[in-house]
This record gives sequence, structure tokens and C-alpha cells, in this order.
Amino acid sequence: MEEKSFKKLTVWQKVYKFVLNIYKQTQKFPSSELYGLNSQIRRASVSILANIAEGSERQYKKEFVQFLSIARGSLAEVETYLMLAKDLGYFKEEDFIELEEQRKKIGRLLRGLYKSLS
Repeated sequence: MEEKSFKKLTVWQKVYKFVLNIYKQTQKFPSSELYGLNSQIRRASVSILANIAEGSERQYKKEFVQFLSIARGSLAEVETYLMLAKDLGYFKEEDFIELEEQRKKIGRLLRGLYKSLS
């Protein structure tokens, strides 16, 4: 019998790469942001990843939908932090654009999966 795994979900794979990129880009933030914006954006992005994983392993589809809803909320949180970081000058324009493209793609995938399960 084949093991069911969240790692096979396209959205989880995309978020995993997004989180790695977030960590890479936030290493460039000023040290004064270590416990501020840097920490917040990292935690919110990891929350997206973790909620997809946890929800997919739940027994009932309704539970998965709830965890996807939480992941969508965390994605909106990340969007806010990205905007702040950009306006504070913590990102190069091309890095911000890359992160935004990843974020938008993840949003579409999350919405699609959410709708398919609802």
C-alpha cells in the first residue's frame, strides 16, 4: 500500500521552495530586525507549510479544509510583511518580484485546493 504524503502535493512543494527563498532573502535584513520583521515573516511562511502538511494528514476532509484556511491566512500575513520589507528597503526590486510571483502562485494553488475540497 502506497503511503499518503503531503510532500506529493504541488502546493506543499511550491511553499517549501518559497520558505527556503524567504530564509535566503531575510538573511540580508539588518540585524536590528532579527526579532522583528525577520522573525515574523519567517514564522508566517513556515506556518503556511506546516498547516498544509498537518491538514493533509488529518482524518477528515473538513479538517484539511480548515488547515488550508489557516494557511491562506498565513499567506496574507506574509504578503503584508513582504510589502513592509520592500517599503523599508530590505529587498532588491528583483528579489521582491520573485517572492511576489511565488506568493501569488501559491495563493492560486491554495484557493484551488480549498475549493476542490469544500
